[in-house]
Amino acid sequence: MPAKAKKPSADTFPANDERHYPSRPVVGVGIVIWRDDKVLLVKRGHAPRQGEWGLPGGMQKLGETIMQTAVREAREETDLDIAPLGIVTALDALTQDENGKVEFHYTIIEVAAESREGKAVAKDDALEVRWATIEEVEQLCAWPEVARVVRLSILQRAL
Repeated sequence: MPAKAKKPSADTFPANDERHYPSRPVVGVGIVIWRDDKVLLVKRGHAPRQGEWGLPGGMQKLGETIMQTAVREAREETDLDIAPLGIVTALDALTQDENGKVEFHYTIIEVAAESREGKAVAKDDALEVRWATIEEVEQLCAWPEVARVVRLSILQRAL
């Protein structure tokens, strides 16, 4: 029987990590990367949602635009060069610990993008990558917001 993934504890994060038990929300950028009718998913290597399938992305750096963050994060996590298309939506991702204290709080700006060539590779904090249809996204992704964001992106692409 495989070992159950250990929930990260306070000692697995550096004391100065602003993402863990933050004093304010952290801005993140998620990327809906399209190739034809499939979207790229990554299996997350770090908390929150460690080991779950989701969209690539990460924290926005000071002085970086939303689109620059999307391009950088896509390259760092998946080795793909992307062309950002626009903002899909924004959402809150909150995780509370067993005592009800906010452990993670991200404000995520979701960006649609295209990648016409290149092989997606799991890099940085991604354990795996895979191209998926919306039906596969709905089956693979435990957090319902992922499928909702992908569906919104599908609607925007149809306009």
